[in-house]
Formats: sequence, C-alpha cells, structure tokens
Amino acid sequence: MIRSMTAYARQESRGEWGVLTWEVRSVNHRYLEPMFRIPEVLREIEPALREAMRQYVQRGKLECQLKFQQESQATPSYQVNLGLANELNQAVNQINRILDNPAHINAFDFLNWPGVLVSEETDLEPVKEEAVSLFEQTLESLVKTREREGDRIRPMLEDRLTAITDIVGRVRQKMPIILERQNEALKSRFEELELAVDSARLEQELVIVSQKADVAEELDRLDAHVHEVREVLGKKEPMGRRLDFLMQELNREANTLSSKSLVTETTQFAVELKVLIEQMREQIQNVE
Repeated sequence: MIRSMTAYARQESRGEWGVLTWEVRSVNHRYLEPMFRIPEVLREIEPALREAMRQYVQRGKLECQLKFQQESQATPSYQVNLGLANELNQAVNQINRILDNPAHINAFDFLNWPGVLVSEETDLEPVKEEAVSLFEQTLESLVKTREREGDRIRPMLEDRLTAITDIVGRVRQKMPIILERQNEALKSRFEELELAVDSARLEQELVIVSQKADVAEELDRLDAHVHEVREVLGKKEPMGRRLDFLMQELNREANTLSSKSLVTETTQFAVELKVLIEQMREQIQNVE
C-alpha cells in the first residue's frame, strides 16, 4: 500500500481537567525525524510519544504540537502556611524591638516568603495518559490521510509504467529495421569515401556496429525493472526507498539506450523514457 509522507491530522479531547489538542504535520524526509512542541507540565510524556510514533510511521519529518487549555476549576488553589507566617511575624517583632527605625512589614511581604503560600497542584496523571492516547488517535488519522494521498499517486505511477512498457515494445519491434538502416548507412558511407573494403571486412565492421547498437539486454532489464516496480507497489510495507532505487536502475538503462542510439528514432524513445522515469521519481520522493 502506497503512503504519501505529506499529511496533516488534528484531534481534540475534553475532560474535567480542560482541553487537549494535537496537531501533526508530516512532510517527506529520508528518515523518521519527529519534532515535539509540548507544554512544559507535560514534557515527561515525550519518550512515550516517540515510542508510539514508531508503531505508526517509518519515514517523514513530523511536526507534533500539543496544546493544553486547563479549566479554571482545575488550576492550582493556594493555602497559607499560618504556622510559618506566625514564626516569621514573631521573628520580625523581635528584630524590630532592637532597631532604631524598624521597617514596616505588610501581608504581601509575608506571602512572598518561600513556603508561606502553598499551592495544591492539580493531578496531571489523567491528563498525561489522555495526551498519549490522543496522540495515537492522531497518528491513526495521519496514516489514513497518507494512504488516501498514496491512492492518488498509484494511478500516475501505473500509467507511467504502462507507457514505459509500450515504448520498450516499440523499440524492440523496430530494432531489426533500425539495425538494417544502420548497416545500409555504413555501406553507403564506405561507397561515398570510395574505400576499397573486401566483403569479409565489411561484414565484420557491420557485426561490430550491430553489437554496439544492440539494446536487447537494456530492453530486457527495463522490462524486469518495470515488473519489479509493480511487485513492490503490491506490497503493504513501506516501499519508498525500494522504489527510489528502482527509478535509478530504470534511468541507468534509459541512459544506456540513449548512448547506444545511432538514429534519431531511438534517441527520441530514450528521451521519452527518461521523462516518464523522472515524473515517477518526483512522486516517489514523497512515498514512505
């Protein structure tokens, strides 16, 4: 199954603690490269998020952003440590009795002292568990989007593969005629130059030229690579790297076909092949 590496997914969850929102954007990349933007109070869940991601995605650069909007009743409440405040007040009074100009201390001064104002922290464990679960749901949505994008890529690849097979068939069909033309052109060239060449030598030269121009092996390899691409497209595991390698092999054979070409017709066939291969390669760069 083809999966594109370009996708977007968003999921939201609400609870007594507030609202969690995940947004995940994915683009093509040679490897799996996640980037997380998480509220500091939830930062410790990142290892669990990375582990979950590996279960869903193998390649791509992913930007993962978590937003946490805490409900007002879930925000920390504060209590005054009256025992510590009394001790501080007694200490201040003792000091003031021995000072010529005692300073005036107000309630805010006491509240600023560490430990006087104590917050009752909200239990964030349920939020952390929900954040990880919601992230997995977001990844599931992302994978479905990737698969839908892949479904749009597949027909284009199959059309190009069919076109390549057609060109290979046309070249194979025309090769005897092309080789015959080349032989006739070589004979005419000898005659124009008025070179005295015996028939055996001429025949030898024609065989050498024909061997150099013979592209039967290249055509067979092109057919084999096209068959392999179709086989890979039928598999379920990630295929982007394998397809990219096969595009390189197809392009290599097209270049060889072009270099062996002695007539305009086969050169044009080689150019058409390279255009089709490049069109596929551009799409395959975005396949997981």
